[in-house]
Amino acid sequence: MSPSSQSDPAKNPSTGPEIHRGLAGVVTDVTAISKVNPETNSLLYRGYPVPQLAATQPFEAVAHLLWTGELPTDAEIEEDRAHERAHRALAPEVKAALDSLPATCHPMDSVRTAVSVLGGLDPAAQDDSPAAELEKARRLLAQLPAVIAYEQRRRRAGGPTEPIAPREDLDYSQNFLWMTFGEEAAPEVVDAFRVSMVLYAEHSFNASTFTARVITSTLSDLHSAVVGAIGALKGPLHGGANEAVMHTFEEIGIRPEESESAAKDRAKAWMDDALAQKKKVMGFGHRVYKNGDSRVPTMKQALDAMIDHVGRPEILGLYNGLEQSMDEAKSIKPNLDYPAGPTYHLMGFDTEMFTPLFIASRITGWTAHIMEQRAANALIRPLSEYVGPEERPVPGA
Repeated sequence: MSPSSQSDPAKNPSTGPEIHRGLAGVVTDVTAISKVNPETNSLLYRGYPVPQLAATQPFEAVAHLLWTGELPTDAEIEEDRAHERAHRALAPEVKAALDSLPATCHPMDSVRTAVSVLGGLDPAAQDDSPAAELEKARRLLAQLPAVIAYEQRRRRAGGPTEPIAPREDLDYSQNFLWMTFGEEAAPEVVDAFRVSMVLYAEHSFNASTFTARVITSTLSDLHSAVVGAIGALKGPLHGGANEAVMHTFEEIGIRPEESESAAKDRAKAWMDDALAQKKKVMGFGHRVYKNGDSRVPTMKQALDAMIDHVGRPEILGLYNGLEQSMDEAKSIKPNLDYPAGPTYHLMGFDTEMFTPLFIASRITGWTAHIMEQRAANALIRPLSEYVGPEERPVPGA
């Protein structure tokens, strides 16, 4: 039977219970981790507006907030930083697993594999006590930068290479960039990277977070839940939009010597044509925000700083041209992925590495939700309405 000929109870609710496809509008549980404040259209982490956190807090402090409910004291942030530095190195077993994969596979596959290996290596993998869960979350936060940095280097080398050893004298963002590029990043680059990590850290019951909670609800382990979340994030309807933004820029044509105004004109013409052809343009709109993604202004400031730092006004022209054309035609605003993609591009990251960078940040939100789910667990097992054939005999039975 072709999909178009199947009955659809969602379109004919009189035939059965009301169906909420994709669980749209269904409240499945409570959470104390994050929310979008409808009065201010602002994303809150544990009650704090995220733009304020991005303006004032290191990423390690935001991780602490998501996991524990409060910002760290001076003593706690120093202990968090010491712990993160102690677990930065790329495990030989993880390197071997990555080297066994073709350098042409998507880096999301590589990161998913690495997390699975890390779960197998973790001595507390099957310990689901609150203290053990928090410790595993902290280790993953520290371990993922080495995985992602090495994956970019391995891909550029076309196969196995030598990872760059972490440096204990650098903070989280500085060290991440050091392990990736082998040189100390300028303050403007470090700060833009830090801001992106804070902004991507958490966003309530999105698809990957809900996947992690479903897996946790079966009493599976934390690493399995994270692997499942990575699989959900790989889907282009959830993650990957920051990659798609750069693919759009590349399709239009990135010309480093071009003026801002010329790039803007070309971008507007491209968008007008794309909308006329009813193409889906990634990086715009959001299922939760009705008046624009509240994280965009903060990320746009980081992008502007990067553009000024590297002297690439044509990127701003492409950005503004697409945004203006979409706003004039559809009144649809950008989401976080729209400024994040070109920001990562200007830092030097390969486009396919953008969603793994999302993982490095969102590991904090995912693991916070895994711990919250486990603390008051109920197996997540929705019902379905059957619309297939009625009972019938097997031929020849």
